[in-house]
Amino acid sequence: MEFRTLRAFVEVVRQGGFSQAAKTVFTTQSTVSKAVKQLEDEVGVALLERIGHRSVMTAAGEIVYARGVRLLADRADLLAELAEVRGLKRGVLRLGLPPVGSATLFAPLFAIYRQRYPGIDIDLDEHGSLDLEEKLRAGSIDFAGLQLPLAEDFEGQPVRSEPLVALLSSNHALAQRSAVSLEVLGDIPFIVFDDGFSLHRRLMRLARARGLDPVIAAQSSQVDFMVELVAAGLGVTFLPRTIAAHHAHPMVRRIAFEEPELNWSVAMAWRRGAYLSAAAAAWLDLVREIHSGAASSDVSV
Repeated sequence: MEFRTLRAFVEVVRQGGFSQAAKTVFTTQSTVSKAVKQLEDEVGVALLERIGHRSVMTAAGEIVYARGVRLLADRADLLAELAEVRGLKRGVLRLGLPPVGSATLFAPLFAIYRQRYPGIDIDLDEHGSLDLEEKLRAGSIDFAGLQLPLAEDFEGQPVRSEPLVALLSSNHALAQRSAVSLEVLGDIPFIVFDDGFSLHRRLMRLARARGLDPVIAAQSSQVDFMVELVAAGLGVTFLPRTIAAHHAHPMVRRIAFEEPELNWSVAMAWRRGAYLSAAAAAWLDLVREIHSGAASSDVSV
């Protein structure tokens, strides 16, 4: 059943005849008559009884008219909703962000996006990188904030790259150094993120590549807690430079690394070849607008 023929029939009933219906739908009386005949042929029953110059609905016609009015109204509503989605007046953006660094990197983007598109709902999912990668592959989120390099089935827009720094208690013998190597810290217990975080896995790979087998004093997903453990002299932890600066502690020293490969590079990632809704495409446009100069090799704060 075509909406064209259904609308022709409904307008004939509404307008009281074929000639007036033709004016309403901007076509000829002959075209309207053919459309109603096509609809009658399709449903297999007469919908209108022609009595002189008048057309009166049959019992079947009354059923089709009542249903047809609702169908045409639902179609109009559907088209209006789709127009709102395309016009970014409504919709949903599904974001997956890691707990580490999101406030620094993505809160400003949130503010701009909400200001531009107040009708878009943001569905935020905060997890470690392993969970975010699974959700991104499954299509349950549109984007995820992930560390570079990305898996082959993802594409990404680089957002930030900066060095890691070591955090030691200010009472530690190494605390007055301006820079250290990972090997020098190898005998100190490590305070690290949970193993669901890519920063954990990256740090452990780098340590083992240098022949280190560090003792893990604690694992956590809370930066403040990790910094407090360092202040108490429990061990050393490792944070991106900007995040470490935001969690400054009077009893903790931040020390640069001598190795340039000890860095933290984050991208906004999406599934390669995935369909991006209008809301998602607008988010990606904003990320590119703000971070178009970012590259995975950049070191900037």
